[in-house]
Amino acid sequence: MSEPASEPILVVDALSGRIAGQQVIEDIAFEVPATGVTALLGRNGVGKTSTIKSILGLIERTGDVRLAGERIDALPTHRIVQRGVGYVPEDREVFGQLTVAENLRLAERDAAPRRELVERLFPDLVARRAQRAGTLSGGQQQMVSLARALVNENRLLLVDEPTKGLAPRIVDEVAVALAEAAQTVPILLVEQNLRVVRRLAERVVVLSGGRVVFTGTAVEFLDDEELIHRHLGVHDASEAA
Repeated sequence: MSEPASEPILVVDALSGRIAGQQVIEDIAFEVPATGVTALLGRNGVGKTSTIKSILGLIERTGDVRLAGERIDALPTHRIVQRGVGYVPEDREVFGQLTVAENLRLAERDAAPRRELVERLFPDLVARRAQRAGTLSGGQQQMVSLARALVNENRLLLVDEPTKGLAPRIVDEVAVALAEAAQTVPILLVEQNLRVVRRLAERVVVLSGGRVVFTGTAVEFLDDEELIHRHLGVHDASEAA
């Protein structure tokens, strides 16, 4: 389901979003290339998660959102997902009373789910397939959340704060899994750990106050201490880990 590299997989223009009547993002515009990882950065509370949810139709939104050239901003969330958009939410949102295997089966929407890929990337989940997801550690639940997205062949992955609160070893495992996924599907990644961003992302989009304030290459942004301090509140990439 790969797209031509010359055309962006996602184009967002004049996107605004509201939660409970309050505007949380305004006039957002950016593109996600059809390959690699694009990181969505910004301080806490600037609208990164709201941008992801607006794209998916999980909150009230206006604007123009196009997936591979097709407008999807008028579609309900389940129709957007059916068009090949995978979502890994910030708070994992696993079904705690269901087993690992049941969580994965519920996520399968393709006739030929990519179970071998999931088993290769997350061998610990294979050993815990019969365990209730609610009894897993935070890191293991994050693996389930990622696996649910990767078990399908997607055109785009939206991944929100996948390393939040995880131990360094698990952060590395998550980064490895995302790097593997990015070989076959473009990813829009919300991430605070700039070491992970440097490792994975080719491009960055930076938000401040609910608006886009910078777009460019990851190297251009991460090598500029003044930009990092102005938009993220840290002095260099090593501080945001």
